Amino acid sequence: MLGRTYDAQNCSAARALELVGERWSLLIIRDALFAGHTRFGDFQRSLGVAPNILTARLDGFVAAGLMERRRYSEHPEHYEYLLTGKGRDLAPVIVALSAWGDRYAAPNGPPIIYDHTACGSEIHQRIRCAACEDEVRNTDIGVRPGPGLLPPVPPDDPAVGIPADAAKSPPNPPPDSANNSPGPADAGPGAAARPPGHQFSD
Repeated sequence: MLGRTYDAQNCSAARALELVGERWSLLIIRDALFAGHTRFGDFQRSLGVAPNILTARLDGFVAAGLMERRRYSEHPEHYEYLLTGKGRDLAPVIVALSAWGDRYAAPNGPPIIYDHTACGSEIHQRIRCAACEDEVRNTDIGVRPGPGLLPPVPPDDPAVGIPADAAKSPPNPPPDSANNSPGPADAGPGAAARPPGHQFSD
């Protein structure tokens, strides 16, 4: 089974995928945002997702603060799942992903049009510079370190399974091991002496 976390990635995209990157997750959020679904049965009928998977995703959203679970019936006991502000802030993500799908994965045209409820016109997302307010093309987007960037952690040496710092400075051999190593006089004419404490391949 694939892991659910990206522990080695110091990246907000990776952190977001840990919360909404599993299968069905964004479709559940989509239906909550734009179809008004709040109840377990609504999500299941709309998506056809297995009940155990749907339960796991909804419980995960509640734990992550994307939804809140609220009881709407006591006999029998039933709950609805309402988006929080954190969950509703995923709306631009759904719209952007849909726009990409409309362009590259919808040969018959967009199956759904997102519009402005105030005037009914179709909406389009644009990226603008926060300073000059110019529209920014994809090829003009760069990256730089942010305040949350952590210093890199050196990986373990894959050959010996020890930290890389330890592998940089191997210990010197014990004194008596020098008796088993050929010295300059024993190594033959023209041979260079090997400094103690280093490995060389022949």
